[in-house]
Amino acid sequence: MDREIDILNYLPEFLQDFREFRELAASENPEIRSLWGRLGNVLKEQFIYDSTENGVKRWEAILKINPKGSDSLEVRKFRILTRLNEKLPYTCKKLAQQLETLCGESGYSLELKNDEYKLIVRVALTAKSMLAEVEKQLKRIVPVNMYVDLSLLYKQNSSLVSYTHAQMREYTHEQLRSEVF
Repeated sequence: MDREIDILNYLPEFLQDFREFRELAASENPEIRSLWGRLGNVLKEQFIYDSTENGVKRWEAILKINPKGSDSLEVRKFRILTRLNEKLPYTCKKLAQQLETLCGESGYSLELKNDEYKLIVRVALTAKSMLAEVEKQLKRIVPVNMYVDLSLLYKQNSSLVSYTHAQMREYTHEQLRSEVF
């Protein structure tokens, strides 16, 4: 938070003329600016997306999450959001809301097969560690008598069986993986 701080302006005018008060204000201004900056960080830490390293550490301690040494700050924030979004009782509608919060509106597909006790979830995520977090969340909230089929929301190789290698050569790997034919 940028703010010009000069404590001398808060003193009555007749005190501002004394050298001692000017020196005192000059020595206190940097401390007050530093305090103001830290106050801004405290306000940022209230929101997961704006949190700094210290805020993420604090959230992890509160939620009893042990971060891996290789986790990026983005993955750690995602893990915190995942844990905060968990609420029981579990319903398909609630799960869809949680997946939308984590993956975006078009970043997942959800299919429930009641007769087979099967839940099919496909998510479009950028990191495999995020997929692992979604898997952990599903294990915590989906009833244990249901089988969860979780994978990334991309084309499976089996959907490309009808095409020859010559036909697929015209496309990049990314196009084959994500575009509709």
